Amino acid sequence: MPPSLASSSRTPVAAAFRPALRVRRISHGMVWACRALLVLLPVAFAAYWVVASDAQLLALSQLPAQVIPSVASLAPWQRLVGGVVMAVPLGLLLVGVWHAQRCFARFAQGQVFTAEATARLRRFAGWVAAAALGALLAGVVASVVLTWNNPLGQRHLAIGIGSDHVFTLFFAGLVWLMAAVIGEGQALAEENQGFV
Repeated sequence: MPPSLASSSRTPVAAAFRPALRVRRISHGMVWACRALLVLLPVAFAAYWVVASDAQLLALSQLPAQVIPSVASLAPWQRLVGGVVMAVPLGLLLVGVWHAQRCFARFAQGQVFTAEATARLRRFAGWVAAAALGALLAGVVASVVLTWNNPLGQRHLAIGIGSDHVFTLFFAGLVWLMAAVIGEGQALAEENQGFV
C-alpha cells in the first residue's frame, strides 16, 4: 500500500482515538483529585472547628457574633458538638465524592457508557443533594448548640437558605439528569443491538 494511502487510512482512527485517550487521562487525574478530597476535606474541616474564632463558627449557622455575650465564649463542648453536627453534611458529600471517584475510575479504564458508570453518576448526584439538604438542617441544629449557654431568652434557632445551597441542588439535579439521559441512550443502544 502506498504511504499516502496508509497514512490516510490511519488518520480517521487516530483522530477518533485521541479524544478517547484524552478523556481517560483527564479521568485518571480526577480519580486522584477525588482521593485527595476524601483525605483533605475532613482534616481541613476538623482543623477549622478547632482554630476558627467564635464569630466565624457562628456565621456558619447564620448567626451574628453579637448573639454571644461579650464576656462569654463558646465552650469546648459546643465546638465539639457543633462540629459533629456540621460534619454530617460533609460526610454525605464525601460519600458522593467516593462515588464520583469510582465513576472516574471506570472512565479511566475506557468504560464510559456503562450501566455502572451511569449508576455512579446518579448516586453522586443523590448524595450531593442530600448534603445540601443536610447542611440546611445542620445549620439549624448548630445554631441551637452554639447559643445553648446563653441566658434564657437569648438562645437562637436560625434557619437560612443561601445561594450555595440552591446552586448545589441545581448542580446535583443537572448531573442526575445527565446520568438519566445517558442511561436512556444505553437502553436504546442495547435495544437496537437486539434487533441486529
